[in-house]
Parts: sequence; structure tokens; C-alpha cells
Amino acid sequence: MTHSTVPSSSRLLVCLIGCLLAVVLFLYLSPAVPTARAQDGDAAPEEAAAKPDKPAEAPKQSTNIFMHIIKSLSWFAPIMLAVSIALMSLVVLLIMELRMGVAIPPGFVEDFTDTVNKRRFKEAYEMAKEDGSFLGRVMTSGMSRLQYGIDDSREAALNMVESLKAGKDQLITYLATIGTLGPMLGLVGTVWGMIQSFMELGRGGSPNPAKLADGISHALSVTMIGIALSVPAIFFHAFFRNRLIRISMDVSNISDDLLTQMYHNSKKPAAAEAPAPAAAEARGAATAAIKSK
Repeated sequence: MTHSTVPSSSRLLVCLIGCLLAVVLFLYLSPAVPTARAQDGDAAPEEAAAKPDKPAEAPKQSTNIFMHIIKSLSWFAPIMLAVSIALMSLVVLLIMELRMGVAIPPGFVEDFTDTVNKRRFKEAYEMAKEDGSFLGRVMTSGMSRLQYGIDDSREAALNMVESLKAGKDQLITYLATIGTLGPMLGLVGTVWGMIQSFMELGRGGSPNPAKLADGISHALSVTMIGIALSVPAIFFHAFFRNRLIRISMDVSNISDDLLTQMYHNSKKPAAAEAPAPAAAEARGAATAAIKSK
């Protein structure tokens, strides 16, 4: 019996879901920028025609913060989009894989215990081998060493737990990397914007306050995006790390109980249901001989 688990092919599906979410969010916000520019561009000629004697005014900047942030990203947009896709894909993938019901299927534990109690050990091994869950892989490793003793079996199961834990921990570490990388990318955007602002100051003459404020505003917008990526990454890193520790401990305890149960059942002699036929016949012949005497 094969129990539910997350197949390896689902990783591609998770990545596609993450890409779709990030792209939809990006496209939802970005079209507003050209619309705002077009409106400003259309309004400028009308105002100029209505008031020809007045000097041309600078185009009004949009007050929508989301439009301003998208515009501020500039060439940072592909980088931030890639980091967002990676973050969403990792979170969705870890949510699917680090569920308690997926790591330790209740149906597998019940079926395995019932099979072992019936002394069908080969069937129990095949059941664990076919199950791709965390517990099933640990039990397969432990049962393969059960013939050498319970201590070797426990050691093999523990090594498999540590191996699977290390594999999941690598994915969780990427969340910590994104949590550290986000503010660094924001800092790069801040420095870039400050450089542009100080270049305006260094050109001599009276600096334009509007250009200085605009450069600083764009720099701080990129910083905010970096922090916005960092905060959920740090949270999910702590959340999934604690979940992985809990699952590893539960799998270790349950696998130890199941292996011990299987080991002791294998050492018990088969229950004597009825006397052997040969022994019964021998006793019957002996009884008949005694009566004939």
C-alpha cells in the first residue's frame, strides 16, 4: 500500500506557481506607471494651450506609492522579481513537504503495525520501501540492518533521519540567505540613489530641491522593497526550522518503536496452534500399544 507523499515532480509545479504569483503581482502594479505618465503628458498641452503666457511647469509626479515604488526599481526590477520568485517557490515547497501528515502518514503506521503483529515481515518491508514519506524512508533503512541486531538497525535509522534532515535544512537555509540578501540589495539601491542626489549637488549653482528629493525617495523605495522581502524570509526560516526539528524528533521516536516491535516479534517463536500430526499419530500408536498389553 502506497501512502500519500510529495513527489519530486511537484518541485517544478511549485516553481511555476511561485513564478506565476510573482509575475502577476509585478504586472498588476507596473501598468499603472505608463498610464500616469500618459495622463500627465495629455494634461500638459491642454494647460499650455489654455495659459500660453505662463512658463511651462514641471510634470506632476504621481502620488500613488505603488507606482512610485515600481518606477524606483528601475534596473533592480529583474533582480527583485527573481528573488521574489525564489522566496515564494521555497515557501510553497516547504509547506507541502513539511506537513506532519506527509512526513508521518497515520495510515502507514497503522498498516505497518498490523502487518508486523501478523508476522508478515517481508510484506512490512515492501510497504515501507514503497512509501516515500519521511518515516517510510527511515524505516526502510532501519529494517535493512535489522538482521544484524537492533542496535545496528537503530543506528541506520538515525543516520537516515539526519540525512533527510540535512536535505530539508539546505532548502531552509536559502530562506535565511534571502533574508540577508534583501537588505543588502536595498542598500545598493540606497547608495545608487544617494550618488545621483550628490551628483546633482556637485553640478554647481543652485541645486534643484525637487530632483534631490526625488533621488532620495527612489533610493528609500528600493530599500523598502529589500526589507519587504527580508521580513517574510526570516519569519519562514524560523518557522520551518522549528517544524523540521519537531518532525525529525517524532520520526526518530516512532521509527524506534516500530523497529523494536518488529525485532521482538521476529524473535518470538510461532504460536503453537495444534499438535503436529506426526506427534499426534505417535502418541495414538503408543496409547494403542499400551491398551493391547
